[in-house]
Amino acid sequence: MSLINKALSEYGVKEVIGAKDNQRIIKYFDQIGFNGSKLKDETAWCSAFANWVAKTSGFECSGKLNARSWLTVGTSTNQPSVGDIVVLWRENPKSWKGHVGFFIKQTKSYVYILGGNQSNSVCIKAYPKSRVLDYKKLKQNSN
Repeated sequence: MSLINKALSEYGVKEVIGAKDNQRIIKYFDQIGFNGSKLKDETAWCSAFANWVAKTSGFECSGKLNARSWLTVGTSTNQPSVGDIVVLWRENPKSWKGHVGFFIKQTKSYVYILGGNQSNSVCIKAYPKSRVLDYKKLKQNSN
């Protein structure tokens, strides 16, 4: 299954408000090597989702829960295609905080990203292009 089809298959998965957790989000953590039962679905999970999609689709992944870890994976590109990784800064460009998801399309001012933990769910959302740190093409793992 392609990266984008795998990510789209999760469209609409969202956090459960309160003490309970969406077990689907907990599964993202579990399947990438983190103990989901010790985490909550309120834990920042954009990178967990991107790792789960990439890993279960046979592509390289960062293996880390911070969004900016994706800056060290793949090959940078100025011409992103559907399914490429988009890494954004959060708060300010020098902060350690970020966001990561999959490229859908772009306009003059916005990049549209399919990602996890966007409005607490898997959805497509527009972000200002001024927040983009990099676009990355992932390599498929050879088995």
